[in-house]
Amino acid sequence: MFQSHIGEFAGLGVSVCWTMSALFFEKAGHKIGSLSVNFIRLLFAIVFLGITTFFSRGLFFPTDATAYQWFWLGLSGFIGFFLGDMFLFQSYMVIGSRTAALIMSLAPMLTAVIGWFFLNETLSPKSIIAIVVSVSGIIIAISNRKMKLNIPFKGFLLAFGGSLGQAVGLILSKKGMGHYDPVAATQIRAVFGLVSFGVLITALGRWNKLGQAFTHTSALKSVTVGAFFGPFVGVALGLFAIQHTKTGIASTLMALVPIFIIVPSAIMFKEKIKPQQIIGAIITIGGATMFFL
Repeated sequence: MFQSHIGEFAGLGVSVCWTMSALFFEKAGHKIGSLSVNFIRLLFAIVFLGITTFFSRGLFFPTDATAYQWFWLGLSGFIGFFLGDMFLFQSYMVIGSRTAALIMSLAPMLTAVIGWFFLNETLSPKSIIAIVVSVSGIIIAISNRKMKLNIPFKGFLLAFGGSLGQAVGLILSKKGMGHYDPVAATQIRAVFGLVSFGVLITALGRWNKLGQAFTHTSALKSVTVGAFFGPFVGVALGLFAIQHTKTGIASTLMALVPIFIIVPSAIMFKEKIKPQQIIGAIITIGGATMFFL
């Protein structure tokens, strides 16, 4: 069963990794700001990825990638790592992280639709039902009565842009990667994301602030752990997942972070677990289980 569903298991692994990275990036973001966290996490990830490929492939940098792979994976890194994250973080400021996460739950469906048009991927009726059930569970788990129904259009567009960036980033990754090593492919994406954030930091004149972030020891420890589980292991697993299953299925399993984060977040930040979160988690797990039947 494991071998026949290796892509799906990898997708679940991504959610576990991203749950860990989200907790540690949130911790670091409060201390040094999201822009510094984004730049440093990608810098550390490139080093982690390079060390891995040096021992596994004899290359620290993906110099064996073709121009085709550099183009599509680079474009994926720009859209997914840079634009998608920028839109998402900005939406937090306009409509709050919880409402933004609700809109971000559209990512699996967007990925499935775009994958159908762009990669000619077709999903079975069972897989479509599983995606709908899983996403419904996520929506139930993260919604609450205090959420505003009259969402500012700007905030909706920003969060939707984050969701679209994640979906398009995955699709472009699959197109550019083919059978290429997923760890090396992740490094290419991370390089383009890092350069994009570097250009933005230059435009905003934030290099001094970034330099100060490197002196914040506790924040750097959190970013290091987050970078290990996020853009290093998590994203590499994500690319491995889309190599071995449909992007819509992989995206759904990778979107289970709001479910996996419930208990750790309650422990770390002393948040109370609500009944609706438990109900939503049960529904989501039921939907995710359908992919393995």
